[in-house]
Amino acid sequence: MTTSSIEIDVVKGDDDLERILALQRRNLTFSEDGFVTVHHTFDVLSAFHALMPSVVARHQRDVVGYALSMPRQASRLVPVLAPMFERLEALAILAAQRWYVMGQICVDEAWRGQGLFDKLYEEHRRRYAGQFDWLATEIAVRNPRSRKAHARVGFVEIDRYRDATDEWSVVALRLG
Repeated sequence: MTTSSIEIDVVKGDDDLERILALQRRNLTFSEDGFVTVHHTFDVLSAFHALMPSVVARHQRDVVGYALSMPRQASRLVPVLAPMFERLEALAILAAQRWYVMGQICVDEAWRGQGLFDKLYEEHRRRYAGQFDWLATEIAVRNPRSRKAHARVGFVEIDRYRDATDEWSVVALRLG
């Protein structure tokens, strides 16, 4: 498998959303190679997509990576994420800036280490730099693979905190 056969694009319809959910389910379990912490429903993903299309990596028709777009209006769609949005709203670095949230990024295990993570973020930058100044997200501190990958593509830590479930590194990427 080579990345030359990969298409980086936005979600095109329900099939892509179903394939995102399947990949998400496979990566909810903790692993040193990375993991995701929030499980979304089809309806929530569909609502995200209606607000702002998410970016996917496709091999043939299969989604092998995704990077979920969540504009500020999405905060009401996933109540567990509302505190993150509130925290971001309060950060001085993002005040008076145009920003959105990377709701989750994931690359299928078989495709890791081939640059897809970077390509997903490159597509976000290409598509959304004209509309937004910053892209922000939170990463569990116990997920060093994700923290290292985000730093590699240019994210910087802008906050850190602990809640009832984990310790979180809040990171942001300047898009412009």
